[in-house]
Amino acid sequence: MNVDAFDTRLRAIPGGGVTSARGFKAAGIHAGFRKNPERADFALIVADKPASAAGVFTTNRFCAAPVTVSREHLGGPDKGFGRVQAVAINSGNANAATGEPGLAVARETCDIVSQVVGCTSDQVLVASTGVIGQQLDIAPFETGIPAAYDQLSVAGGADMARAIMTTDTHPKELAVTYESGVLEYVDCTFTVGGCVKGSGMIMPNMATMIACITTDAPVEPQTLHTILTSCVKQTFNKVTVDSDTSTNDTCIMLASGAAASDEQPIREGTEAYEELVYAVHVVCESLARAIAADGEGATRLVTVNVTGAATDEDADTAARAVANSPLVKTAIAGRDCNWGRIAAALGKCGVAFDQTRTSIDIMGLPVCREGLTVPFDEEEALRRFEAPEIVISADLGAGEGTATVWTCDLTHEYITINGDYRT
Repeated sequence: MNVDAFDTRLRAIPGGGVTSARGFKAAGIHAGFRKNPERADFALIVADKPASAAGVFTTNRFCAAPVTVSREHLGGPDKGFGRVQAVAINSGNANAATGEPGLAVARETCDIVSQVVGCTSDQVLVASTGVIGQQLDIAPFETGIPAAYDQLSVAGGADMARAIMTTDTHPKELAVTYESGVLEYVDCTFTVGGCVKGSGMIMPNMATMIACITTDAPVEPQTLHTILTSCVKQTFNKVTVDSDTSTNDTCIMLASGAAASDEQPIREGTEAYEELVYAVHVVCESLARAIAADGEGATRLVTVNVTGAATDEDADTAARAVANSPLVKTAIAGRDCNWGRIAAALGKCGVAFDQTRTSIDIMGLPVCREGLTVPFDEEEALRRFEAPEIVISADLGAGEGTATVWTCDLTHEYITINGDYRT
C-alpha cells in the first residue's frame, strides 16, 4: 500500500469518537459508583447486533475480576476474540483484589446487561477502573444499566469517554474515516473510532489504560485480534507515565461491519487489510500520546526516540530507561537541559553500546556527540522547552535498532494526586 497516497484519503472526524463508526451507540451516566452526583461513572456501548470483538488485557498477575471475566468471554487468555454486543465500564472502583465476590459481581453485571440488551451473557464484556482492594457493590449496576440503555445514542460516545475517566483531566477520543481504494470495496467508506482513559499507574504491559476501539469495516474476530495486538504493541505499549502497570488494563476492539454488510470480510495480507491496520494505528497512536500528555500532574508530553541500537528490543529498553527516569522527568519539568541524566539512564539499562559512539539531542539541539558535551545556548534551550512536546533523541551507534516511547514530565502535582488517591 502507498502510505502517502492513503494519507490523503484518511480524514479525522471533528468531534469524533467511539460511536463514529456505524453500528454502535453509547451512554455515560452517574450510576452511584462515585459520591459526586455530578460526575459520570458508568459507560455502556452497544452494537446494533453481535459484532466481531478482540481484546488485549493486563499482564499484571494481580489482575482484576472484570479482566478475568472478559478474557473468559473472549475464549480465554490464549484466544482473545469472539463476538460481543455490549461493553459495560464503571469508574471509581477497580474491582481488583476482591476474590470470588468480585468475580461474582463482574459476572452478574454481564447477566444484567445481557437481559437489558437482549443478548447472551458471554456476549458482554466488562471493565472497571478506580481504587484497588475494595468490594464492588452490584446495586449501582442494577439501576445504572437500564438507565444507561435508555440513554444510548450515537452522540453518547462523548459521554462514555467522560464516564470512564479517573484522574484524567479531560476525555480522550478520536475517529478517522477513509474511502477504500480497493476495487472489492469500491464506494465503501470505513471509520475507526475510539476513546481511552489513562493518566496514572501507567506503564504498558499490554495497554496500560482502558480503551474501546470500534470500526464499521467487515472483519472476522480472529483477524480483528491480529490487527489490535499489532497496533497495541506499537502504540499503547509504548506509553509510560510512572512505570506502574495497572491491574485493570483492558483494550477492546469491536467491528460491526455496518459500512459494508454485503461484502466479504477483510482478509489478512490484502491491501484492504493494510488500509484498516493503518487507520487503527493512527487512532491508537493518537490516543496513546494523549495518555502520556495527560499524565498525572504533567505539563509536557515527552517523546523519547532511540536509534542505532543493536536490535529494536535494545532500543526499546534504552528508550524506556530514559522515559522512566525520575531525574530526566524532573529535569524536563524544571526546563533544565541536563543531558547527563539522559546519558546515565541509557548507561544503566543493560543494553550494550559504546559511549564514545553515542549522540544525544534535546528538542533538536545537539548536546552530546561521541559521548562528550557539545556547547549549546542555554537561552535557546529554555526557549525550546516552552514547546508542548519535548523530544529527546539518542543514537547509540551500535546497529539499526529503533524505538519510540512516550512519557511526560514529573511535577509536584503527581505527588499531590497520588498521596491521597484512595482517601
